[in-house]
Amino acid sequence: MKIYTKTGDEGTTGLFGGTRVPKHHIRIESYGTVDELNSYIGLLRDQEIEAHYKTVLETIQNNLFTVGAILATDPEKAVLKSGKERLDIERLEPSDVTLLEEEIDTMNEALPPMTHFVLPGGHQTVSFCHITRCVCRRAERLATALHDISPIDSLVLIYLNRLSDYFFVLARKLTLDLRANEVAWIPKKKS
Repeated sequence: MKIYTKTGDEGTTGLFGGTRVPKHHIRIESYGTVDELNSYIGLLRDQEIEAHYKTVLETIQNNLFTVGAILATDPEKAVLKSGKERLDIERLEPSDVTLLEEEIDTMNEALPPMTHFVLPGGHQTVSFCHITRCVCRRAERLATALHDISPIDSLVLIYLNRLSDYFFVLARKLTLDLRANEVAWIPKKKS
């Protein structure tokens, strides 16, 4: 199989199912940002962090391939696990969201209460986690914009929303684990 097909040379790309759309289509922006998110998670997973985090991050990466497949599929060519399917694509399960919630709750138990917004940074690994969180929020915004135009599985929206929460809490937990400083944002007082 050749890597280059030349089919996109004129600015279009194919969705699962064969439909061609412009490369700037909101559907392409959505799954492209999920792909970017997945790459940042790989960068985060390559850091010196606990094995448990790496395992969870790998699970998330696998789930994001499912999200990407959902977003990259022409909705008229596939129905996710209901009715007669033309394309067999995976779907997220409620347990995928539950895993994120359980991880958030477990990490939160070890963290001091938040009293201020937190400035991203303090350690390179923590900064990678905050960048990952921001890319996740962008993926969520794009997926919701796509959903307004062409409804997608609502579990994708829920998953991306919970995932950005997970990365925020993970950043705080990594700050604690790495003994980095968590710097509070203190607004300037008006004179």
